Amino acid sequence: MSRSNSISSQNKHRRSLAISNASVVEARTKSLIREKDGHINQLRNEVAALTNKLAKQQKHYEHLLKKNSSSSSTSTQHTPKRKHKLSPFGNVVTNSNSSYGAITNERARMGRNASIATANELQSLVSKDDHRHESNQQLVSRILEMFKEPESHVQYLTSMEFAKDLLKLTKKIKTVLEQEPRVAFVQSPAYVFGDIHGNLEDLHFFSDNVWRLGMALTAGNFVFLGDYVDRGMSCLEVVAYLFSMKLLFPHKVFLLRGNHETRDVNGWEHHYGERSFLHQCRTRFQDDMGFKVWNSVNDAFDRMPLAAVIDQDIFCVHGGIPRPVTENPDGSYGSRVQDILNVPPIAGINPPLEFEDEYQQQVASDCIWSDPASEEQEIHSVDPDSGFGDSLRGGGAICFGHKAVSDFLEQHGFSYIMRAHEAHADGVAVSKGGKVFTIFSTSKDHNQGSKAMAGCILVDFENLQVINRSHAYKDVYVHRRDSVSIAKLSEQEIEDRRTLGLITDHSHDEDDSDSEESFEEFDEDDSLSDDDESYSFSGRKSSVDPTHCISSPQGQNHMGINFDSHVNRSRGNGLQQITEEEDDEDMDL
Repeated sequence: MSRSNSISSQNKHRRSLAISNASVVEARTKSLIREKDGHINQLRNEVAALTNKLAKQQKHYEHLLKKNSSSSSTSTQHTPKRKHKLSPFGNVVTNSNSSYGAITNERARMGRNASIATANELQSLVSKDDHRHESNQQLVSRILEMFKEPESHVQYLTSMEFAKDLLKLTKKIKTVLEQEPRVAFVQSPAYVFGDIHGNLEDLHFFSDNVWRLGMALTAGNFVFLGDYVDRGMSCLEVVAYLFSMKLLFPHKVFLLRGNHETRDVNGWEHHYGERSFLHQCRTRFQDDMGFKVWNSVNDAFDRMPLAAVIDQDIFCVHGGIPRPVTENPDGSYGSRVQDILNVPPIAGINPPLEFEDEYQQQVASDCIWSDPASEEQEIHSVDPDSGFGDSLRGGGAICFGHKAVSDFLEQHGFSYIMRAHEAHADGVAVSKGGKVFTIFSTSKDHNQGSKAMAGCILVDFENLQVINRSHAYKDVYVHRRDSVSIAKLSEQEIEDRRTLGLITDHSHDEDDSDSEESFEEFDEDDSLSDDDESYSFSGRKSSVDPTHCISSPQGQNHMGINFDSHVNRSRGNGLQQITEEEDDEDMDL
């Protein structure tokens, strides 16, 4: 009996365990089902949200498609409405009486025969800017007349009157440049010019052809990438003309700074001789006034922007892109454009001023001194991590390779870099996978051969157009010493014009080496500080030492391209070494 009860009790216990296990399994199953149902509902909600978003995007796309279709049907692009300011002045264009066949234009009041109401309305439009323009026009009138006919103004170009005009002009220009950021932001269309180096003839070519009616009547902006002085014989004329254009059209003309717009370089009279900017100032105006003019012009150079950006897409600079000096919280590099904007509004660079810190000075030096790396440098000397390396110039200058270019363009969303600083017989050269343009706007004084061209680039909205002066284009303003056109001049008249660069002793760039110039370091004590200025030089070394910088080997540029007298071009097979004996003749800052 007791055995029977024990078996019955065990059976009941088994049934109880089975029921309990079944309940647990059922509860777990229901929980899993509810979890899956919740996940399914969540996915359904996400699908619904994406469906709604897709529907909205589809409607937006259809709206844009319809809008573009309507726009294209009329063969025009949609442009924002823009207000236009009426000017009370017109422009009268006439032929010049000069032998150069130039044309001139003058501003003239409109509405002379208009009704009293219209005349009063036009008169009310005369603004402070118009009065300022007329005042500036009076200041630069002699300079512009000189530029049109330099041979007729030989006495003026060596007179105290010209010196005083330059001092007045630079005083006004300093105020204009101080109001600009270190990076100018420009819209296309825009013409971009490279080194000019005191070459009056090539500057006249652009004036006579690119802005033939004058800058005021030429659509677009003008960006000059620096190196206006040294090497050419007409540095003062070039500076006077470009400063005049900047004064008349401050929002249309942009003058960037090059390495020759520094005292250590354009004051290196021992090296450049009569082609030095300082030497030309002293020769024209004697020592005291010459130093005063030289220093006043350099005060203006100290205030020039270091870079420009066209259409938020093209970065313009004299030398090249600067190395990064700031970091973001996440460890990435800070904006290089912002680094340039942080450079003080007045900067000496070479030599630095007392308030320029090391990093600001490095950024500024990189902008005016750096070069694209050659193919050989890309392999052997460029840092693979940063993309930067030591420049062939030496003296602390740097070069930038493919990686540096790609990183910079990607960081800022730019497409191209336009720079100057290197001589090219083709006027405009392209490198770094078609991302870097080098523009050279003088065809003389750089050992590029008799067929060298001077170039510029027109940024015409989405198009880039290269404009070159052919070597066959005849000189109009500068003559050879054996030219028939100067046969009636006396020896003194010829020498006066030769000193001004209007007469040359040799043909176009046959022998422009610096072999007769001695390699001596520039004595900073020779620099003149303006007592009226409230800043002084720091006395410490610059990031780049101009006295220890060299150019690429004679007859080459930094890309290893050789030029003979017929401008036959072939890729070099590596970096050429420059011996100490060659240093004297190869210095070409």
